[in-house]
Parts: sequence; C-alpha cells; structure tokens
Amino acid sequence: MNRAATRLRLLAALPFLLALAVGLLLFALWRDRLPDRLATHFGTDGRADGFTAAGGYLAVGSALLIALGVGWTLFVRRRALWGAWATAGFTGGLLALQLRGNLDLTDPAEARLPLAVLTVALAVGALAAGAGWALTRLVPEEPAREVPVPADAPRLDLAAGELAGWARTTGSLPMSLLGAAFLLAALVVPFLAPWPYALIPLAVGLSGAALSRVRVTADRRGLTVRPALATRPRLRVPLDDITGATTRDVAPAGEFGGWGYRVRPGASGVILRSGPALAVRRRDGREFVVTVDDATTAAGLLNALVERTGNGPDTSPDATAGQTPGRPAPRKD
Repeated sequence: MNRAATRLRLLAALPFLLALAVGLLLFALWRDRLPDRLATHFGTDGRADGFTAAGGYLAVGSALLIALGVGWTLFVRRRALWGAWATAGFTGGLLALQLRGNLDLTDPAEARLPLAVLTVALAVGALAAGAGWALTRLVPEEPAREVPVPADAPRLDLAAGELAGWARTTGSLPMSLLGAAFLLAALVVPFLAPWPYALIPLAVGLSGAALSRVRVTADRRGLTVRPALATRPRLRVPLDDITGATTRDVAPAGEFGGWGYRVRPGASGVILRSGPALAVRRRDGREFVVTVDDATTAAGLLNALVERTGNGPDTSPDATAGQTPGRPAPRKD
C-alpha cells in the first residue's frame, strides 16, 4: 500500500476514533448521573419505548462506531472522505445526545428525545463532513492509469459530414429490487422510529432506483448516461474529452468493488452487471466504463467521431512506422 492510500485510510478511521473516544469519555464522566437502565429507543413523539442496560448501551454504541469505521477505512475513496467524517459525526453526535437525555433520571421511561435533537446530530454530521472535505487535500490524487486504445479498436466508416447516433437502455434487476426494498422501508420506518430516520432508506432507494436502469447514448456530443425514465441527473463525457473507445469484459466486484456508480483510481463508471462493457479513454488518461449491450457499435461510432475531430491517436503511416503490430500509436501532445 502506497503512502497516499495509507494516509487516506488513516484519515477515514480518525473521525470514528474521535467519536468513540468522546463517547467513552462522556460515559465515564456522566456514569454517576445515569440510571442502571438507559432509554435507547424513542417513538415518533419523542418518548422512550426501548431500554438497555448501561453496559450494553456502551458495548453496542462502541461496536457500531467500530464497525462503521472499519467499513469506511477498507472501502473509502479520496473523493468520499467527507462521507466517512459525516457518518462518524452524525452517529457519534446522536449517541452523545441520547446519553445526555438519560442524565439525572431515576426512571428511564421519563427520557425524551425530540426531533429537534436529530437536527443537532445532523448539524454535527454536516460540520464533520466539512472537516473531512478540507482534509481531502492532504491526500494527493493517485496518478491516472494509462489505458491505451488498441490499434484494432472498432471503427465505423462515416462519410464526411455524416451524422450518426447510437442509444441503448440497460438495467439491473437486483438493483431494481434493492431500490424498491429501500423505498418500502422508508414507508415503514416512521411507524417504528422518528420520521427523519426514513430519510436514509429514502435516499438510498431513490438513488438505487435511478441507477437500476439507464439510457446510454453515443453521438456527436460524446457519451451520455442518464436514468431511463428521466433526463437528470446524467453523466457525460464530451467528445472533445475522448481519445478513443473500446470494449472489454468487466467483473464488478473484483474490478470496481461493487455495482452502481463506481469510482476507483484511474477509472469510473456505471456498472450494472458482469460482462461486456463500453470503455472510453479520456484525455487525462482516465477511463469511463458502462456495462451495456452492443458496446462494440458504440465504441466504433465514438472512435470514428473522435478521429474526425483529431483527438484520437495518430495512425498515419509515418507515426505508426516501426511499431509492433497491434500496439497503439503514441499519443500526440
């Protein structure tokens, strides 16, 4: 593991360690003012309806922060560092406010946790997210991996001035079902917990549903990926930012760490399944990948359009002389 990756993981683990330390310190300072059983669950009216022994509360709260910290530390990406800090800030803040709500009570049933308290926890999470975003600059960008476009990459024959476009819709049934499950959970959560808790499954469900089926378009504007049933949000790689396109098989878990919109060093993309994918190389050497049927036609069209604009590799006889057959020509600066 290089220094940048090590620093990134340390910065991802730091907020959870801080939240855990603050939680343990508050518990130690307030132990004499806490009842033996703590109110740990509250209804929509803010009244306590679930209770746990003090030791159990400490163990569960600590385990939650540790588990979240391990997950973020293992899978964090540079651009998502703020998310680790936001998660730690919100979770740690909520646990601390929950503990404070039990102070000086003889009967934990008297504890209250109004919705305003959740607003405070969200504010703590937002402040922590800002700190995480600021700390991102301490982690240098990993150099983009050069992804050469093979000399035999597919190309369509387009006449001068001829216009052409390509579009396909692709989707993932498992992601559709998962998005629907989270949306259903968002409807059920308000009956079991304060309504703001429903915002989490609602956000996950909406994003999952939006990405479960997408429309992929290749034309004179470049490559565009958007939800099949909406025009926004959308991802676009402009044609003047593309130096070439090809196709290859993708293994989502091993190559991108999962499904959906994925980002890893040197590449990003919309990964909905295993198998054939369209891969475009950008001018900075990064790669954008989307799994879609008939990717060969899309790659051929983009390569033809790129060559027309002059952004592609030089394939003239002088430039390719002396090269090993099958290897790409050097990039023009």
